[in-house]
Amino acid sequence: MLKIKRLYTFVIQTFLPVFAMTFVICLFIVLMQFLWRYVEDLVGKGLDISVLAELFLYAAFQLIPMALPLSLLLASLMAFGNLGERLELLSIKASGVSLLKAMKPLIILVAFISIGAFFFQNEAMPRIQVKLRALLWSIKQKSPELDIPEGSFYSDIPNYNLYVKKKNRETKMLHEVMIYDTSKGFDNMAVIVCDSALMRGSEDKTFLLLNLYHGQQFANFRQADVNSTSSRNNNQFAPYSRENFKEKEVIIPFNTGFDRMDESNLEGTQISKNIVQLSHSIDSMSARLDSVNIRDRKIIGQHTYFSYRNTEAYQNRLKEADSLKVEKPKALQKKEQPAKIDFDSLLNSYSRDEMAQHLMSAASEAENSRYNMLESTQKAGLQKNIRFHEVERHRKFTLSFACLIFFFIGAPLGAIIRKGGLGMPVVVSVALFIVYYIIDNIGYKMARDGVWEAWQGMWLSSFALFPLGVFLTYKAMNDSALFNPEAYGKFIRKIFFIKTPPKISDERRNIIVKKIPDVSELDLQPEILNGLRAMDTDKLRDLIQNYKKYNYEKDMQLAALSILKERGAEIGGIIDKQDAQYMDNAEFLYDYSSKWTMAGYILCIFLLITNLTGFSWIIDVSYLFLFIRSMFYYFAFYTNIKKRSKLYHFFIVIFSFMFYPLLYFYVTRQIGKDKKEVEIISYS
Repeated sequence: MLKIKRLYTFVIQTFLPVFAMTFVICLFIVLMQFLWRYVEDLVGKGLDISVLAELFLYAAFQLIPMALPLSLLLASLMAFGNLGERLELLSIKASGVSLLKAMKPLIILVAFISIGAFFFQNEAMPRIQVKLRALLWSIKQKSPELDIPEGSFYSDIPNYNLYVKKKNRETKMLHEVMIYDTSKGFDNMAVIVCDSALMRGSEDKTFLLLNLYHGQQFANFRQADVNSTSSRNNNQFAPYSRENFKEKEVIIPFNTGFDRMDESNLEGTQISKNIVQLSHSIDSMSARLDSVNIRDRKIIGQHTYFSYRNTEAYQNRLKEADSLKVEKPKALQKKEQPAKIDFDSLLNSYSRDEMAQHLMSAASEAENSRYNMLESTQKAGLQKNIRFHEVERHRKFTLSFACLIFFFIGAPLGAIIRKGGLGMPVVVSVALFIVYYIIDNIGYKMARDGVWEAWQGMWLSSFALFPLGVFLTYKAMNDSALFNPEAYGKFIRKIFFIKTPPKISDERRNIIVKKIPDVSELDLQPEILNGLRAMDTDKLRDLIQNYKKYNYEKDMQLAALSILKERGAEIGGIIDKQDAQYMDNAEFLYDYSSKWTMAGYILCIFLLITNLTGFSWIIDVSYLFLFIRSMFYYFAFYTNIKKRSKLYHFFIVIFSFMFYPLLYFYVTRQIGKDKKEVEIISYS
């Protein structure tokens, strides 16, 4: 009996509920997008609930290829993110199980899902697409439900405009009705005005029956003869009739029924075929296209631009040359080199009029040949149909491959990020899927329009994301810190030749902690000391960093440090944040780099004023390089000092880039003030 390891069962049980939830969410989202796309065709048609339910059912099945890869990406990212966040993935690795081995059950599961997606695309999708498109076409062709508004003209009935001043909802009676009838043409328009009317539909829902009461009808009698245009130009009056009636019945053609399209009309298209049928259709159409190409080549030989080749004399000369070639002994036969023609001298031998005549003749023959051969409707239609069939055939495989790719992107990415839930995973998944969707659409349109080969366009998105999946899997298996900001910070500092100000060492930190006196050695009043003892740890930390803000003396800061030391609280971080030596080094590096940055700024302004070109871009790039370097040192100083807001730093960066020399003096003055406010101990 096959036994599944407990670890594999645990991983599958973690993945499956998340996958089911994400699949339902993704399918609902794409279904809402479908509804938003076709909402104008659905509203106001009076469709039954059963028709709408059938439409949404087919649409949901048809959108599975879009929702399935996204749900696999999101589910794998969330599942492994949850395992990493709860340190379960770390426990699995600590027990000697590699990430790839932990992914093994899910790899098998996703492989089965991909195989199922292939059979779904090949067997079920053709039937679903035929039914969905037939139903959509039927809904679009259905006439809107008749709902005539009050006080405005209603023009949704073809060739009729109706105006109703007031409607009685209970008796279905229309009051003060005006009807413009243009069914016989605008010149023979009829206008009906009545006090009231009753409207109802015919039993077969193909006509509207109007019973009109107490009204008049006006109709033109303009005849469509030769004199009608001249009479109109002469502004002569057209004859018309006027009819008074107490009751009149009008029949208006208006189909309010729902007629389903015959699905057999779509059976011959590429969307209704599986792989075997698509391959058979492509082979048969390619054979027909080859026969058309053979016919075109014959036409090219008959309609060649060198018309002398079609003459009888030229054909006789060819026959004579062939006969002489056969009779001549091989030893005496020599390869005759074709005579070279100097086309420039040939063209110069013609006069301007002769040249124009020959060019016009050549252009005319080329245009006739183009219409006879290259743009034949049959050939263009065959080529287009073959492309559509090839695109549909490749689409059967791309979904399955996309499921595998997205799993190998999501699972390693979740193991690296180690964030579960619907926060970060949703953002990353949506961003990746948007990139995939854009690339896939570009490739599809290129293949559909014949710009690329069908396999190139349809597999473009897979080729683009496959290296990303391999890269992330490799990084996750080797526990690479792919999203570690410190690693990228080191890389950027190396590019811009940025020196990191040396931080305080552990040995020096311990010496500073030992220098902090005990509480019993402090010379403070008992009331003040008791008040400090009553404060919690966070309050004491705030007092240490902002003692000047609260108008305290320096001995209060030292007393708070002594109390934290007595409690055994962590004070190494406070010393690191307020290390005067580190701040001095950062200030010095900022000042030194700013001098070079100001020199680059002055050169840029000089080149801008003198309008010199050439090497100006080198100066601009150099200034940008030096500016970024100086800003790194600026933020290195403020890394451990929370004296300024983010908005303050944002404006400093923006205005420093535009007016660096002016902002330099302001920034250096503020750095000096901030350093004095946070200093605890002056180191020798």
